[in-house]
Amino acid sequence: MNIARISTIVNAIKSEIPSPESLVNSLCMDSRKVSSPNGVLFFAIKTTHNDGHRYIPELYQKGVRNFIITAPVSDFSSLKNGNFIQVLDAIEALQTIARAHREEFHYPVIGITGSNGKTIVKEWLNMMLNMEYHIVKSPDSYNSQIGVPLSVWQMRPEHNLGIFEAGISRPGEMARIADIIRPSIGILTNIGMAHAQFFQSMEQKLNEKLLLFRHAEKLIFNNDNPLIRETLDSDAYSHIQKISWGYNDAEYLITSQERRGNSTLVAIRTFTYHIPFVDAASVENAVHVIVTMLTLGYQPEVIDDRLSALTPIHMRMAIQEGRQHSLILDDAYSLDWTSLAVALNYLDTQTQMPDKALIISDFDQAGTLQQDDYVRLNDLLLAHHIGKLIAVGMDFFQHRQAFTIPNAYFYPDTESLISDLSTFNFAYNAILIKGARNFHFEDVVHRLLHKTHLTTLNVNLPALVHNLHYFRSLTKPETKMVAMVKALSYGLGDAEIINELINQKIDYLAVAYTDEGVRLRKRHIKTPIIVLGAEAHSFESMVLNQLEPEIFNFYYLQELMGVLKEHPEISRFPIHIKLDTGMHRLGFDEEDLPRLLNLLSDNPCLRVASVFSHLAAADDPEEDDFTRQQIQLFTRMTDTLRVGLGYPFLRHILNTAGIVRFPEAQFEMVRLGIGLYGFFDQPEVQANLQNVATLKTLITQVKTIRAGETIGYSRSYKVEHDMQVAIIPIGYADGYPREFSNGKGLVMVRGQLVPVVGKICMDMCMLDVTGLSVHEGDEVIVYGEGNTAQDAARRIGHISYDLLTSLSNRVPRIYVKE
Repeated sequence: MNIARISTIVNAIKSEIPSPESLVNSLCMDSRKVSSPNGVLFFAIKTTHNDGHRYIPELYQKGVRNFIITAPVSDFSSLKNGNFIQVLDAIEALQTIARAHREEFHYPVIGITGSNGKTIVKEWLNMMLNMEYHIVKSPDSYNSQIGVPLSVWQMRPEHNLGIFEAGISRPGEMARIADIIRPSIGILTNIGMAHAQFFQSMEQKLNEKLLLFRHAEKLIFNNDNPLIRETLDSDAYSHIQKISWGYNDAEYLITSQERRGNSTLVAIRTFTYHIPFVDAASVENAVHVIVTMLTLGYQPEVIDDRLSALTPIHMRMAIQEGRQHSLILDDAYSLDWTSLAVALNYLDTQTQMPDKALIISDFDQAGTLQQDDYVRLNDLLLAHHIGKLIAVGMDFFQHRQAFTIPNAYFYPDTESLISDLSTFNFAYNAILIKGARNFHFEDVVHRLLHKTHLTTLNVNLPALVHNLHYFRSLTKPETKMVAMVKALSYGLGDAEIINELINQKIDYLAVAYTDEGVRLRKRHIKTPIIVLGAEAHSFESMVLNQLEPEIFNFYYLQELMGVLKEHPEISRFPIHIKLDTGMHRLGFDEEDLPRLLNLLSDNPCLRVASVFSHLAAADDPEEDDFTRQQIQLFTRMTDTLRVGLGYPFLRHILNTAGIVRFPEAQFEMVRLGIGLYGFFDQPEVQANLQNVATLKTLITQVKTIRAGETIGYSRSYKVEHDMQVAIIPIGYADGYPREFSNGKGLVMVRGQLVPVVGKICMDMCMLDVTGLSVHEGDEVIVYGEGNTAQDAARRIGHISYDLLTSLSNRVPRIYVKE
């Protein structure tokens, strides 16, 4: 606990010395957060529609005696025993006090700024350094004009290292923060577009951020960014020792980088570090940590050993099904202007839901928002078509007149909202939930969710996008792509995944049956959809819902023409012709082409959008000759159709395996299926993919079974030695196959694979966790990193498609978005 005399604080801000003397240990701007009055210094911050001075009598009654005010001291003459320190600007006084406090300490301070990664680098450095250092650091993302002084105020003599992050949104802000932090070592994580609207150029923004390091001795940065490199080469930064890392010319040169499973091996100079992450942002953040530790004198072996302990900092949006057919976008881990704007932009993409709602708390930095800010926020929400606003917190409550959204509701605290939550109609709403951590919006999320099954399927949308980009990198820029989303996107879900694909400009979607396509149209998906399993009885529905059928025989073609006669208003209805080139499942044969051309020519209501075929063994090198024969036949047949029709159409024959193994046969379009979801049988390709699907559950009970006893139905598993058994709530009704019974199934518990024992039950199964320290509530990964659905399927002679598409709808899908 920091303790300062009120006279010391008064001297720092050059005000009159009050009487009587007292001690200060806590700085506070929010009267609601005063749990104990002793040692509190309250800053009465005045805004357009709120005035901290009005809370002073209440705080005085609670026992608070020290106040920073901007009103005349005489206004509080009745409060005889109070210390009232009058200033011109309460926030500036806070910063001045923190600056004076900082000058009392001379141990190293690391200052971090950048457009992204500040909080993660700070938290990871704390994890890596806390064995040697007693660290004081910014709580959460306290990096603003108020957050930084509150962070620095925590510095105490018993600390020997400070780690503070600094964020800015406008010019002129960093100079005030820099004088408070005064870092001896600086880290510039990167420079990006966040808050770019407030700067004239990226150069101006970078120079503003670099003001943090004007008193620093050393600066760590990525030298690969030319703007950063050229700016730091100028004379203005000649006083700083520049410590660069990068893949090109740098002091700490990265000589190689390789993904190995769910880790990345990064060689810096001559030593290889094992970073327990594979995404580019995490690798970048980890390298900043490594170079900082090297700068502090740590040996590479020590750094590498500690890297394994790094854990993700959970700053991701979770998207899942809510009650009343709603969609919950849980982004309640933090709240600031930038993350709110990003979340609202993502909310806009949820076109499958006609209505949009926002549940939001007061911002982290209490007292910083002015009336104009709330008006601007109202305009922002209207621009994003927010139809229902539920705002929680006294700041919102006191500024509710600024909002013109017709359905706006204001609550002073989370408990008040929860008591009313059941009265809201959220049917077919996409609900964005954004809250500061102290508002505990996880309780709100829990009450809005559709199901509470402990077993969930987590779908990593950034990993899906990564895989899409990987396969796009294997195709020509002009090659179009069909995303296979049949069977609920191989069991992972439909609209949420499809929205992400649409955001990535996918050209076509493909489903198996008409009802799948109709469901997507009802959820406002407008991208062209091919129905690969088109059935004649559903052609009317396909026409009405603008779905494009696969046509593979004359009977279906004539049935479709009959339906179109009932719709004379429709012309050039798009169809997709399936050719049989050797799969011998569906499709026209080569001898059918003359008759097919005659029918198509005689029916101008039809237009061939694409012609395609299916490779029988694209993934089998032993069948490559047969595959090439298929491609040759397909080329010949489509040439015939092109000449006969007299107009161009798209051609596609490559599936996921074909994209990799037969790039010469891309034609105008390719079809991406299982690879999109992170699976490929070829190890060198699999290494480039990210895991999309994680099936997880929790241990519900742990018990000891004695030798000689049996486990499960039919007493099929006999215990030979005393065994510790964990029960998990997943069974064959959830889509976990009974073939995994009695040791064939393996799941991940505490980073180790453990076997299933006994027969799989309908709703649960049992695990041998002997020798592991496990408890009720521990997480279990059924399929995921280190034990993918592909790995699991091989153990029982199945394929990953089988396991994923078998997952029951009672298993909630949770979509994770960065």
